[in-house]
Amino acid sequence: MPTNDPRPTKAVRRDEARLKAAQMRKEQERKAKRNRLLAIAGLAVAVIALVAVAFTIVNQNKANEAANSDVVYGQDAENVVAPLLADVTSPATADDTGGIPVSADGVGTVGDGDVDLTIYFDYMCPYCGQFDATNSADLDAMIEEGGVTITYHPISILDRMSAGSSYSTRTANATAIVADQAPEQFTAFVTALYEDQPAEGTSGRTDAEIKKIATDVGVPAEVADTFTDTVDGTFATDAEESVAGTWRTFAPWVAAATNQAGLDLPKLSTPAVLINGTDFSGWQTPGALKQAVEAAKS
Repeated sequence: MPTNDPRPTKAVRRDEARLKAAQMRKEQERKAKRNRLLAIAGLAVAVIALVAVAFTIVNQNKANEAANSDVVYGQDAENVVAPLLADVTSPATADDTGGIPVSADGVGTVGDGDVDLTIYFDYMCPYCGQFDATNSADLDAMIEEGGVTITYHPISILDRMSAGSSYSTRTANATAIVADQAPEQFTAFVTALYEDQPAEGTSGRTDAEIKKIATDVGVPAEVADTFTDTVDGTFATDAEESVAGTWRTFAPWVAAATNQAGLDLPKLSTPAVLINGTDFSGWQTPGALKQAVEAAKS
């Protein structure tokens, strides 16, 4: 019996299948194109976000440095630019080489006929932390016993290793303030700053933490409160130029002392330990430094 909907012929079915396949391919291509556009857009957003984060980090580091007022060094094409020791305000107990002498007669005083033990250190330097852990008790004992003047040189060669916080300069500045205003707590403060020493690459301790370390060893709060005080100044430099700006109280002295250390010790690294001007490298062995100083007395 005839119907009104005859079965399509084989040729018609083949054409319909081809048309459907073509439509499916177009749909797949459309989806693939859309996915590619979405992926490109997502990548662009990620790149923009990454750039924004990097920009924020860089600016934050610059803001930290500006807030800390620690950046005294600059550099021209050939010359390192740093204030001169003769042109900056030094702690009252400092000498003319950028050091702080400590003897049985007190901080800032060189004992008559004493053995000269000189130590250059940076608070971000892990080897300086090892030096202090190994020798700080002996240093205190030598001062008490007399016959040796220990000249401490807090310097800032590792600010670049503190994630933009200028940790070396901040702690050296605080040390200079303690030497200037609370010298009785000077050596205790130096050692306390090395306890649980921050690792290189971190921002180090905050200003509040440095203040607490100071007050915990007996530095008066009114002295520790001045760690973040700033001064304005214009200083002559070793490049026969001038540096003007606002810095923490003794940051210019720290920069000048660091520059002087590089002049006095062309191969400067920290810790640098000298007995009567001669390098001493055996400080890693407990008791060896004290024994060498005792030998130098005779």
